[in-house]
Amino acid sequence: MEVMLWNVFLSVLLAFVSWVLREKSTEIQRLQVLLNRTREEIAKEYVTKAEVHADINRVLDRLDRLDIKLDRLMEARNAS
Repeated sequence: MEVMLWNVFLSVLLAFVSWVLREKSTEIQRLQVLLNRTREEIAKEYVTKAEVHADINRVLDRLDRLDIKLDRLMEARNAS
């Protein structure tokens, strides 16, 4: 009788642990799907390093040209 109760108790305990682990596994899979979707959305909204560097280089080139023009203007005014 004692052995039978022990077997029933262990079976119920194992069933409960299995159910909890299955629920956790399902939750982890759901979170992985959400994380993957989030990563995809972030990739759509943000720029890459290469794009940032290209944009910064364009701005710096434009500033260099403006600096040269200002230097010429100041030289022309000083020459007058």
